[in-house]
Amino acid sequence: MDLIVARNRTDLIKARGAGTVALVPTMGALHEGHRSLIRTARARADQVVVSIFVNPLQFGPNEDFSRYPRTFDADLEVCREEGAEVVFAPAAQDMYPPDRQVSVHSGEMGRIVEGASRPGHFDGMLTVVLKLFNLVRPDVAVFGQKDAQQLAMIRRMVADLDVPVEIVGAPTVREPDGLALSSRNRYLSAGERQVALALSRALRAGAAEREPAKIRAAAREVLDAAAPALELDYLALVDPATFGEVPESHTGEAVLAVAARVGATRLIDNAVLTLH
Repeated sequence: MDLIVARNRTDLIKARGAGTVALVPTMGALHEGHRSLIRTARARADQVVVSIFVNPLQFGPNEDFSRYPRTFDADLEVCREEGAEVVFAPAAQDMYPPDRQVSVHSGEMGRIVEGASRPGHFDGMLTVVLKLFNLVRPDVAVFGQKDAQQLAMIRRMVADLDVPVEIVGAPTVREPDGLALSSRNRYLSAGERQVALALSRALRAGAAEREPAKIRAAAREVLDAAAPALELDYLALVDPATFGEVPESHTGEAVLAVAARVGATRLIDNAVLTLH
């Protein structure tokens, strides 16, 4: 069966087949990381729906909404190749009526780490994700671990609001040189890409340590060495469920998260560590 492109709620209702549904929410510009999400979804449901929507609510006034890459025809081909049945690609005016008043508030967790650098970002992200859940009605939704705080926030929303969707996190996919795959990587020049590799090197340096203070220090040393070409936004060692900074006595899982700007491009990355 050929790929169905649904543009609105009516199209979605017509496209829905029998059995379970897995949703892969994206903003398009699909790459190998997105392919891995679709494959994960394919293994978990009878029908895979990929949403392609560049969500204006999660971009700040000085962010890259207008220049965010839009490659719709190529994205459709990726979805066909990976066996998705439906692409949901609504227009902004269909997602957000002009008199919209109600949205999701991300709470304290949405104001720390990534949320501190991007005020309102998680409110906009959670609002569109909840709308997608209500429109698509999936049994399962798949998100990438690269956006670790996003994944944690979505799990929190689903738990707090009793949303009947299973949330699956898929591992970060990396280029052979270690750079985490991102739609924004295409903005990097060859020289900037070499600078950007400091993010993954910093995570590996931190992962080689076992104590929180040493983890932070080892990672920061790598990032400091890349300055000023790399402008550090934050480096945080946090609890994966709350994204609060872990104490020195912490044991169990932790997320070492980093965000930095290389040229005009802002990049994020993280590693999941186990502290003993």
